[in-house]
Amino acid sequence: MAGEQPNYQDSYNVDPNLKLHDLEEKQRILKNQLLLIGQNLIEFREKNNKDLIEIKKGIEIMKSDVERFTSFLDTASEELQKFVKKDDFDILAKQMRMFQPLGRK
Repeated sequence: MAGEQPNYQDSYNVDPNLKLHDLEEKQRILKNQLLLIGQNLIEFREKNNKDLIEIKKGIEIMKSDVERFTSFLDTASEELQKFVKKDDFDILAKQMRMFQPLGRK
């Protein structure tokens, strides 16, 4: 029986009920896999939505911080312009010395 060829006719004579059972089993397996894929997709979507909400909150906080920093810098810049510059102060000090009486320095 070493050179015996497989009998392909046997595969055509398989019980139709057995074939039907195999097809039903394959369909059940595919259905379960599809349900798992759908469940994973839903979980993935929910996680991404949560992450997106957190990112949006972070961006809003950063926008608020940037606006506060900008406002602070504008205010600080305006206040710094009110201060006397060193060169201006030196000129004022020289003018004050010019008007002081000769005995006082």
